[in-house]
Amino acid sequence: GSNFVVMKLAIAVLPPLCLATLRFLMVLLPAVLILPKPPVPWRDLAGYGLLIGAGQFGLLYVALMGHITPGLASLVIQMQVFFTIGLSIFFTGERVRAFQLLALAMACTGLGVIAWHTDGSATPLGLMLVLTASLAWAGGNLVGKRSATRVQGLREANRAQGLPPPKLNNLAYVVWSSLFTVPPLAVLSLWFEGPAAIEAGIRAADAGIWLAVAWQAVANSLFGYAAWGWLLARHPAASVVPLALLVPVFGMGASAWWLGESLPGWKLLAAALVLGGLALNVLWPRLRSAMSLA
Repeated sequence: GSNFVVMKLAIAVLPPLCLATLRFLMVLLPAVLILPKPPVPWRDLAGYGLLIGAGQFGLLYVALMGHITPGLASLVIQMQVFFTIGLSIFFTGERVRAFQLLALAMACTGLGVIAWHTDGSATPLGLMLVLTASLAWAGGNLVGKRSATRVQGLREANRAQGLPPPKLNNLAYVVWSSLFTVPPLAVLSLWFEGPAAIEAGIRAADAGIWLAVAWQAVANSLFGYAAWGWLLARHPAASVVPLALLVPVFGMGASAWWLGESLPGWKLLAAALVLGGLALNVLWPRLRSAMSLA
């Protein structure tokens, strides 16, 4: 959650697409020379790298250039949960449930509250960019899930043949997918921002800005994704996934603390509606199971 503030501070000096390129370049090197390629098809790595790296973060960084505040961005980006459900229904035929529709209605009402206010906290373009970024994140989720399913199939086949079962290293997956993140981001940065702006930004970047880039690459992309995968591999998803609801809490809190972003009543109402919808979607199956056991 605090990373949204770090992004905002960094793009005050570095052009947004240039910043995204540098972030994933740090993710890629030197780790790609150390970690073995994950046992997944190249198209999975390409899809994940393009959707998560170029799609999600490229658009998010551009949105933070005055189109939406970091606190609201950390909230709106969580719509990826509902986009993931929608894409799963469309591509895999999963059945939509009543509680998911209610959760979506709550979250969309929260977005409506944000869109209704015109105090500069979020422009229509900013909302569109972050929602598109969340859609890209959802697409990346499906690609990652497909990769995990493929590795599970390989594991079962190898066990049947007495061969060592392959493992999906989440850290290596993020690193190798960055092979397909850095080039498109670099091209987009050169095209839209230009060599002069890139050079000026890099020359103006001090130790604090480079620390901000490293924080995003090492603390968030490498440690964050690896820790999340480690937790999911060792604990029930129902125990781990609800913790993601804390992202906008930390995001909005950090933005208010460090950047002085105001938190009027309408923002808190929007946050309550979006987070309430997310909580309902994540926690209702667990609550219903507990009620049935009681």
